[in-house]
Amino acid sequence: MLGILIIVVLAVLLVAIAIIGYGIGIYNGFVQLRNNIQKSWANIDVLLKQRSDELPKLIASVKGYLKHEKTVLEELTKARTALLSAKTNDAKAKADGQISAALKTIFAVAENYPNLKANESFAQLQTRISSIENELADRREFYNDSVNNFNIKQQSFPDMIIAGWMKLTPAEMFKVSEADKKDVKVEF
Repeated sequence: MLGILIIVVLAVLLVAIAIIGYGIGIYNGFVQLRNNIQKSWANIDVLLKQRSDELPKLIASVKGYLKHEKTVLEELTKARTALLSAKTNDAKAKADGQISAALKTIFAVAENYPNLKANESFAQLQTRISSIENELADRREFYNDSVNNFNIKQQSFPDMIIAGWMKLTPAEMFKVSEADKKDVKVEF
């Protein structure tokens, strides 16, 4: 009788340890996913900073050719200032969209200026900024994948129990505004 009692107590103890271990694993998984989201946004921030640092060089090389396109250059400068002063991810994303739209316009306008297109400095900057834009797109996609994984885990059973205990809320995906989805119109 005593042997059966010991076996039952050990079985209950092992089950309790397994449940606690599983709960710790879920908790640590959430910590990892939340940190991945923060890291992926920080990676976007790095590229936004690089692009922002290179924009004055692009603006300087384009200024002489685009005097009549003064508003494009002003929009780009305002968007860069907004990006540098943005404190929230939403504000940064909005400024990022404004910069992307202005850059599309500048590159489209440059097609009509053979001397500008042939200018080595402009060509190098255009290539560099295009490269950064592609990296940004990749990192935005990684950010959204990280957010998606976090949100799925948070809404899955039994992980949702631990998520509720941790008071986790769904993370926001990186979203592009409707204005940024429109084609850039270049008029002379």
